[in-house]
Amino acid sequence: MFKRLALILVALSLAATPALAAEIKCEGVFGKDATLADFEKAFGKKNVVTGPVDGPEGTSMIATTVFPNDPDKMFQVRWWDEEKIASLAGFSIAKADTGPGGLKLGMSIDQVEKLNGEPFGLMGFYWDYGGGAGFDTGKLADQPGGCFVNVQFTPSKEPATQAISDAVSGEQFLQSNMPEVRSLEPVVSEINLGYPDPNYTEDMGDGET
Repeated sequence: MFKRLALILVALSLAATPALAAEIKCEGVFGKDATLADFEKAFGKKNVVTGPVDGPEGTSMIATTVFPNDPDKMFQVRWWDEEKIASLAGFSIAKADTGPGGLKLGMSIDQVEKLNGEPFGLMGFYWDYGGGAGFDTGKLADQPGGCFVNVQFTPSKEPATQAISDAVSGEQFLQSNMPEVRSLEPVVSEINLGYPDPNYTEDMGDGET
C-alpha cells in the first residue's frame, strides 16, 4: 500500500486545477484518453501553455498550465510522456469546483472521512509528499472512468508536543482517525484526479525487470 500511494503522489505532484463551477469527473476533456489538443479546444489555445515547472524534491518537469495568468482558474495537467506531451497522468480541482463525492478545498479531515464512509490512509506530514491521502477502500475509491482520487492535507495547527510531532512527521503511513493526526486539524489543500501509468507493472514497482 505504501508503494502504491507513493507512486500516486509522484504522478500527481504537478497536477493542479480545472476552473469549472461543477463536479469534476474523469470524463470528456478530463478522460484518460484526453490529449493536449483537447485541452486547447476546451479552454482556448491561447490559455494553454506547456513547459518546465517545479517538481518535488528540487526536480523540474514538463506540464501543461491552463489559464496561467488567472489564479482562480489556473490548473496544470501532468503527462506520463513528457517528451510527446501525451498519456494523461492527472490534474487537480480548482478552489471553486467540487471533486468526486463532494470533495472541496478547505474541508477538514473529519469531513473527508465522512464522505469516504470510513477512515483512510495518508502519508506523514512535513516533507515533500506530506499529507497525501489515497483511497484504497470506501466511497472515494474506484472512481468511474478508471481514475483515482488523491487529497493533500495541510495541518492548520502545529503539534502540541514533541511526541505528537514524532508520531505524525516524515515518511510514514498514518490513519485519518489517529488522535495525533486530528490534533493538527488538517484541511484539504489540493484535490487531484489521476490515472495509472499505462507502462507500469507490479514487477517494475518491486524493482524487478
